[in-house]
Amino acid sequence: NGSGKHNNFSLATDAGVNLFNGPELTKVTGKSETFPTVMSAVVRAVHNYSDLMRMAIAAPGNDFRLGAMEAPPAIISTYLGEALTNFLQEVMNTAKAPGLYDPEKKTVNLGVPSIAPFTVPAEDRNRTSPFPYGGHRFEFRAVGSSQNVSMVNTVLCSAIADSFNHFADKIENGTAPLEVAQESLKDSWRIIFNGNGYSAEWPKEAEKRGLRNVVSGVEATQALCDQKNIELFERLSVMTSEETLARAESMHDQYAGMVEIEVKCMVEMITRSCVPACKSAGLTSSVINGLEKGVVELEKALNAMEAADTPYSTAKAARVCRLETMETVRKLCDAAEKMVPPGVWPIASYKELLFLDFHQGNTISDGLQKV
Repeated sequence: NGSGKHNNFSLATDAGVNLFNGPELTKVTGKSETFPTVMSAVVRAVHNYSDLMRMAIAAPGNDFRLGAMEAPPAIISTYLGEALTNFLQEVMNTAKAPGLYDPEKKTVNLGVPSIAPFTVPAEDRNRTSPFPYGGHRFEFRAVGSSQNVSMVNTVLCSAIADSFNHFADKIENGTAPLEVAQESLKDSWRIIFNGNGYSAEWPKEAEKRGLRNVVSGVEATQALCDQKNIELFERLSVMTSEETLARAESMHDQYAGMVEIEVKCMVEMITRSCVPACKSAGLTSSVINGLEKGVVELEKALNAMEAADTPYSTAKAARVCRLETMETVRKLCDAAEKMVPPGVWPIASYKELLFLDFHQGNTISDGLQKV
């Protein structure tokens, strides 16, 4: 089903001041409006470029994982926590300068005598959000485990830089920083969601808010072809138009290539392992014929991928193959596994993969050697 990792993200000045640390930033600048201005810039970035953030985590494994398996949903939003949300809401709705954002602290005791207890911000963290604030940093929790984080961080830096540029233009033209922050928060507030991202109600609520729910990694990659995103990278001298479009093609090629490897592996496992095991176990011809027909369908899906004339159409065919054809054939293999004796079935079963402790000398089955 794929697996993931977390991309912890924060920004600091050349003097080491963390821009996401409210008390520290206010102390250094002497201005209470600096921190909410920075945070409103981040909220604006997530709001305006949520499609690019979704693109950056597009991968075959994430098509299975997002919205399940303890992973955040494919709907991009940001979680700020109760304390910071209330603070920014007050900033947005009050004309006067904000007070100091100083979240409560909690003491952490690791129970190790050589390490003294220490205090950390008590901001809560939402594990169901793709981009929650966790105290002095944001955490992009939706990155696939095999993904390179270069595109993820390129998108985050570019989106926030765009907000900073937008804010700087307005401030340099005479608008007060607090007014800029308030305007931005009002325009982007719908992207803040502090609820349960796993709930069945959230996709419905997200649709009401006008937020995207792009479940397909192939379609998510198409965000690189959107003119506003091409212009973003060009404006910041990150990538030219040609370079941005080339990356879309490359991501489609990579998606299709990964699926092709998996399909060919599945075909080989069925033909060289599963079918012979079923025959040795004396299973009925209907089971064996079902597996052999499944191989035919997988080969047809491979042919459809090879016949596609663009990387995008190849990736679309690959996604259908992976989420439909391979899933159908997998069910046939799962059913056969239940009927074949452990000593005959040549592949580790789910039980053996999940529960046997090979380090203690347990074997996969009577027919296999010790690991």
